[in-house]
Amino acid sequence: MITFIKIILLVVLVSLPMSAQQTTFQDSLLDHMIGKWVLQGTIDGKETTHDIIAEWVLGHQYLQLHETSREKNANGEAEYEAIVFICWDQPSSRYACLWLDVTGGGGLSAQAIGHAKRSGDKIAFLFKGSDGGLFYTTFTYTRDTDTWQWQMDNEEKSQPFARVKLIRK
Repeated sequence: MITFIKIILLVVLVSLPMSAQQTTFQDSLLDHMIGKWVLQGTIDGKETTHDIIAEWVLGHQYLQLHETSREKNANGEAEYEAIVFICWDQPSSRYACLWLDVTGGGGLSAQAIGHAKRSGDKIAFLFKGSDGGLFYTTFTYTRDTDTWQWQMDNEEKSQPFARVKLIRK
């Protein structure tokens, strides 16, 4: 009987760490974004080229995008740089996106965090500014060409803010 209790106790102790581990974030659409990309198109009325590295980080819980412009500022640094994290927000059953960039326009305020529902191969994030303004960022995957389109729009401006395409390096 004591041997049986020891075996049960051993099984319980061994299984505790496994049950405490959180399941990884699996997303068949975002898996297509993993890799190195060249972003080209128009942002704020200017033609631009950026490099993007996308990878799963922190135990496969977040998709991290590291975006760096090829255009340089007066100090020779990238004119634009961003670190973007996308995850699944289970309580709200939608994606969450934290967009941090060199403009410092949002910091860690609500305007740096967007939410979206998936619609086919499209994820349309909505970011709410502290002034109540809305900013839309839509990622659309094209399976036939293995490319992504990003469209970014500020509701207050009549001109599109960004129309870019991501092509694999």
